[in-house]
This record gives sequence, C-alpha cells and structure tokens, in this order.
Amino acid sequence: MGIIYNLLVFIVIIFSPFIIIYRILKKKENPKRFYEKFSIYKKKRGKGRLIWFHCSSVGEFLSIVPLIQEFEKIQRIKSILVTTSTLSSSKIFEKFRFKKTSHQFYPLDNIYIIRRFLNYWKPSSVIFVESEIWPTMISELKKRDIKVTLINARMSEKSFKRWLYIKSFGKKIFEKFDYIFPQNKETLQYFKKLGIKKLKFLGNLKFISSKNVENKKLKKNFFKNKTVLCSASTHENEEEIFANLHIKFKKKISNLITIIIPRHIERTDEIVQMLENKKLSFVKHSKNLRNIKDCDIYIVDSYGESKSFYEISNVVFLGGSLVSKGGQNPLEALRFGCNIIHGNYTYNFKDVYKMLEKEKLSLKVSGSKELERKVFTLFNKKNNSKKIKKLNKIGNLILEKNLSELKKIVL
Repeated sequence: MGIIYNLLVFIVIIFSPFIIIYRILKKKENPKRFYEKFSIYKKKRGKGRLIWFHCSSVGEFLSIVPLIQEFEKIQRIKSILVTTSTLSSSKIFEKFRFKKTSHQFYPLDNIYIIRRFLNYWKPSSVIFVESEIWPTMISELKKRDIKVTLINARMSEKSFKRWLYIKSFGKKIFEKFDYIFPQNKETLQYFKKLGIKKLKFLGNLKFISSKNVENKKLKKNFFKNKTVLCSASTHENEEEIFANLHIKFKKKISNLITIIIPRHIERTDEIVQMLENKKLSFVKHSKNLRNIKDCDIYIVDSYGESKSFYEISNVVFLGGSLVSKGGQNPLEALRFGCNIIHGNYTYNFKDVYKMLEKEKLSLKVSGSKELERKVFTLFNKKNNSKKIKKLNKIGNLILEKNLSELKKIVL
C-alpha cells in the first residue's frame, strides 16, 4: 500500500506545475506563495523551541486558535508554526494578531520535500488536527523521534469503512502517533475497532470560543433598523434558495436585508450573475461601503468576516446542509444569540447538532418550503441565554483539558 501511495504522490508532483497554474487561475492558490508547497521559504526560523500545528482548512484552524493564544503565553515556547493547505485558511490567519506564530502552506507529501521542510523548521513537537493524515510526513517524524499528536481527531462512518479496506496500512500509520484525542465518542470507537490504543477523549475543540473584535462601525452605520437574515458558508444552489426567499419575505418585511457569506468567495461572480437575473439589488463587502438603504442582498466576499455579521443577524442559516457537504460549525453564530437553522446534511458536525437539537437551540429543515415556513417564525424569537452560557462553560472545560494534556507533551 505504501508503494502505491508514494507512486500517486510522485504523479501529483509531475503534474504539479499544471495543477498550480489551474488553481491560480481559479483563485484557489496564492501566486506569490505556491513555492512553499515545495519547501522553499523566505521566512526565517527563530531560535529555540518551535511547536508546529497542521490543519487542513478554515474550520480546523479556527478550532485551534484558542490553543495557539494560550501557547503564545508560555515562555518556553519561542515560536509557533501553523501550516494549512488552503488559500482561504491563510487569509483567515492574517486576521489574527499573533505575536510569535507564523503561517506557511503545507508541503507536498514527498520524502525529499518533507525532509527539506523538517530540516528547515526543526519542530520540537508536532500537532495535527482532525483528519490530516500524511503517511510520509508522519513516518519521517517518527524516524527523527519527534512527538506527533492528533488532536480533535475526526473519523466519519464513511472514512472508517475506507480505512477498513486498508486496515493494516491504517493501523501502521495511526500507531505512529504518540497520542490521539478523538473529538467524539463515535470517532473513539472507530479508532478502537482499527486496533488503536493510545486514545484519550477530551471533547470537541469547536465548542471553544476564540476572542472576537466587535465591528462597531458595521453595526452602527450600515445595518441600523434592518431585519437581518444571514446565510453563511453557503454552497452552490443554496444562495439561489435564499434569493428566492428574500423576494417572498420582502413583501411582508420591508426593512429586510439578506446577507450571503459564500463558503468559497471565488464563486462571487457566479452569485452576482444569479442575483442580476432575478433583478435583486446587491452590495459587495469588498467594495467601498455605501448606503444600503435599498439593498436586497449583501455579499460578504472576503475571508474572516462571519462573526461581525452574526452579531447583527436575527436568523442565521448554516450552509452546506441543504446540499450534501456536511454542514458548518453553528457554535459561533449561536454565541451571538442568533437563531440557527440548517438542513439535513450536518454529518461533519454530528455531535454538535445533536446537542443543539436536544437543547432546542436550532431548527432542522428538509427543503426550501419548510425553510420558508420556519425562518419566518424565527425573526422575533430570542435564544435562551442560560443555554448559551452553558455552551461557553462546556467550551472552557474542553480548552482546559486539551491544554493540560498538550502541555505535558510539548514542554
């Protein structure tokens, strides 16, 4: 199995110039930083102990921000490296004012590229997040006797069945981790069935809240006296559902404005075209803000802005749930007292939505007709502040547990 994997990686490297050009044209790659994926760096490594976090994309990165903020306070940790694989996650990283944390793109999983990466950064300890399993990197780290931890580990039923097909290979890889902290009981059981023993359940990091700076200008000047419906992390077809919803609701709610925050902002032109076809007026967040008095749709076409818009929204729909994308984390919107609504496809956050359903903190809909009916009932409803405080308490406890265990490992 290892030979097949290395062959696939080799093929990717051969075609990587074409893949990178394509991704740059699609605005999915940074044209000024793509060389980092080949372990070519301009940033210098500082002296002393370096802790390296690797997470795939935006959601995973945001889940570890509270950990990074706490690690920055530890004097013995001189620097922190965060690697991610997506352009959007690098943009989100720039929104935070870290003091000793830097960002790089994750290198291709080829032995020569990996060795150059490790020789340059020389991490003291490595922390992978959720489902980031890179066999070549993990094997090389173990050869160098560098501790590797998988935190907030997530394994769906679908991915578990895939691992069963290559059980011996999977077990060999997972056993190279010094510690694995599953994010839910389901994942814990899947790892046990694969024969993994170094497991400890500490809870889901996504229950933890990171500090946010309130966008007072946004709230005061542009959305005053508006009824705000927010559709966040939307995927293809979901934006059109909300455009149609806006047309219907506007007849009853004259001061309604609908905010669309697409999961992938490179789709903005596609969304604009759809709105123009429906003769809906719109404003793009990236342009100079102007009077939105007669605006129907406000498109957030920049990264890392969601929290500011949750703060001013009456109702928030979490995207990727009316289409089969697994949903998005609803907890940040909930912390601002928003009424949460979502579709059936929330399998990436199964335990989170299960808890919200139990506490009656969200509403599930099966399609656009049910969405229309239930959204309208939520505009004047307020969430239970006691339950939100309970949620924050759970998050703080999970943060304490993870910090306590990680300090034992990295210090």
